[in-house]
Amino acid sequence: MSQEADDLGMATVVLERLEKERLPRALDLKAKVDAGERLDEMDIAFLERVFADSEDVKPFLARHPEYAELSARMASLYEEITAKALANEKS
Repeated sequence: MSQEADDLGMATVVLERLEKERLPRALDLKAKVDAGERLDEMDIAFLERVFADSEDVKPFLARHPEYAELSARMASLYEEITAKALANEKS
C-alpha cells in the first residue's frame, strides 16, 4: 500500500474518532472543569490516551500541513481543560 493510501486511511480514522469520540468527550470535560469539578481517573486516562495518540500522528501531520490548524485547535482545547483541571485541584 502506498503512503498516500495509508495517509488517506489514517485521516479517515482520525477524523471519525475526533468527530464521534474525542471532541464530544473533550467538550464534556471542558464543561466539567469550567463548572469547578475535578477530573476523575477515567477522565485522566482519556487525556493520557489522547496525548499518547498525538505523538503517533506527528509524522502524519508533518506530511499534511492542511490539518495543522485543526490539530492546533484541539491541542488548545486540551490545554484549556488541563489548566482548568489543575486550578480546580488547587482550590
